[in-house]
Amino acid sequence: MFLVLRDGKWGSVGAKFLVPGDRMRLGLGSVIPADGTIVASRNLSVNEAVLTGESLPKYKKEGEIIYSGSFVATGNLEAEVVTTGKNTNFGKTIFSIERSTQKSILETDILNITRFLTAISLAAVVLLTIVFLCRGALPQDLLTLDISLMIAGIPIALPAVMAIILSIGAAGLAKKMVVIRRLSALENLANVNLLLTDKTGTLTKNEISVSKVVSYQAGLGPDDVIELASYAAATDTPDAIDSAVIKKFKETGRQSTDIRIVDFVPYDSDRKRSTVCADNGSHKILVSVGAPQVIKSLVEFPSVESARQYETDIEQAAANGFRVLAVAAKNDGSQEARMNMAGLLFLADPLDEASSETIRFMKDNGIDVKMVTGDNKMIAQRIAKDLKIDGKVIGAAETRRFCQDLEKQQDEFGGIAAFAEIQPKDKYEIVKAARINYIVASTGDGINDLPALRAANVGIAVAGAVTALKSMADIVLLGHGLSVIRDAILESRKIFVRLYNYSVYRISESFRLIVTILILGLWYGFYPLIPLQLILLAFLNDIPIISLAVDRVTIPPKPAAVNIKERLSLSLLYGLTGVLNSIFLFILMTRFFNFPLPVIQTMFFLKLTVSGHALIFVAHTKERWFKFLPAKEVIIATLSTQTLATVLAVTGFLMPARISFLSAAFVWIWALFWMQVSELMKDLQQKLIK
Repeated sequence: MFLVLRDGKWGSVGAKFLVPGDRMRLGLGSVIPADGTIVASRNLSVNEAVLTGESLPKYKKEGEIIYSGSFVATGNLEAEVVTTGKNTNFGKTIFSIERSTQKSILETDILNITRFLTAISLAAVVLLTIVFLCRGALPQDLLTLDISLMIAGIPIALPAVMAIILSIGAAGLAKKMVVIRRLSALENLANVNLLLTDKTGTLTKNEISVSKVVSYQAGLGPDDVIELASYAAATDTPDAIDSAVIKKFKETGRQSTDIRIVDFVPYDSDRKRSTVCADNGSHKILVSVGAPQVIKSLVEFPSVESARQYETDIEQAAANGFRVLAVAAKNDGSQEARMNMAGLLFLADPLDEASSETIRFMKDNGIDVKMVTGDNKMIAQRIAKDLKIDGKVIGAAETRRFCQDLEKQQDEFGGIAAFAEIQPKDKYEIVKAARINYIVASTGDGINDLPALRAANVGIAVAGAVTALKSMADIVLLGHGLSVIRDAILESRKIFVRLYNYSVYRISESFRLIVTILILGLWYGFYPLIPLQLILLAFLNDIPIISLAVDRVTIPPKPAAVNIKERLSLSLLYGLTGVLNSIFLFILMTRFFNFPLPVIQTMFFLKLTVSGHALIFVAHTKERWFKFLPAKEVIIATLSTQTLATVLAVTGFLMPARISFLSAAFVWIWALFWMQVSELMKDLQQKLIK
């Protein structure tokens, strides 16, 4: 409820009942419910972090605009409501966001694989059906076989298996303080080669600290200056700057318990300083802390040189991106005149300890990092320099020209370290421009970041982000700093490799099965497997496949988008090897051993299971399979299904006929031999690519 003036009377009104023209009165800590114009105020500062992402409050005065979603940091105000609800700056940002209908890289990839294998399966089924009908086969018999072949050949479980792999990866990331809201974003994150990161709360700690103290009086050290400043910060409701001064004073190890505050005048936007009269037991001290130029007017410098040094220090501090407070003091006085300049306090938002290491990690792993901040160029340059982000820093005006020149983007984007003085619309345009040549991840914490995060390939809400942003982001970080993103990228690349390996295996297995049955069906006029065997084969294939979700993989050092031609060539080489394997075995069993058809079908089932699951060892790594074995879970799952298939074959359970232990051993030896042939396909693929 808010205190609102209507019809000449003040009364409590709920936020949703506010209308333009209402006059509202807000005090310390109040959340501003609507956009309005300030009519009257006293010592007013407003925290707009939810809108701009910047931690320092902004001082406001009569006639200026206040925005819905921000809150009163100091003082109080009366304001006339201008806009409410979705018409406010906050509301327009939320309601202007359209959910993207564009498919993710992962969703597109799954769809392409499914279409490819489905097309091959249906073509094989149609061709075999026509041939068998022409040879006099009964339609009802063909229907059962055709359905079984489609179940075994079409990757029905492909989306489910990939979802399991992603879900297990997401669960692992949750332990590292990363929440995945859109599973397919994990593959996009693995391919990200540009990170547009906020400064506040991501590269920095989002807390004001006193970085440096400069003294201007002989016999007055930095600790003495910070102690004087702490007198003016010792209030019941310290703001961010007061808290920074108090924290710095505590680091000196000194105590100020003997100090008694006689009089205190808080900072306000007109005086631009706070003043305190303190009694230390022996005498009174008058201290003023505030804007350097205001404090300078209260001070008498002992010499022209000291006054010139004061100006030089302020200019250098500003050039290095520091905010400066001046401290003046006088003994046994009550008037703010003819005071002595005590010193300067350099304020900054300190870097997160892990930021430098994480930036270096990003560079080593093929990810370009650029900072996007609403702070001025000086601050952005200092942060970029400290983090060793190479390139120039450009302001808002140059950024807008840059985003409109597509040719300039391609030539100069890589040479930019940071975008400074950025407004929400600017950040959105930067992301759009970057997506022309990059896979982009963008971080944010305020409502102003919503458009940019929706435009990025991967939108990341950092710790402390507003609820509206978290609900729209692809990934939500619960831990502070950029290092959490590093963990997310590492895990996403593991997931990407697992998905890639699985897709290679899935394509090759389906291709091998479909083409083998097609060739033998056209050649001999029958299916080499009965329908039940096709169903069993599809079931047994899914067991080791699911275990690939926890397979050990080699993390690629660079972003690696799916190379469709490379994957298809490798899959087809594996598949063709499997086809030759099957055809040669079939010829051997029919022409040389003269086995009856039921025995051939059982041996064929065992061979497809053992050989197909052995391919997992080959397909899961680019190294020789015996040099980089799968995870123990994959090995156990694979050996279990191969053993189960062997038991079914030698006992004849669910099979057309049983086979001897000697025949089963022959199938195993045959499968392991062709496993080594499949291993050679890696070398052949590399030669074909070159």
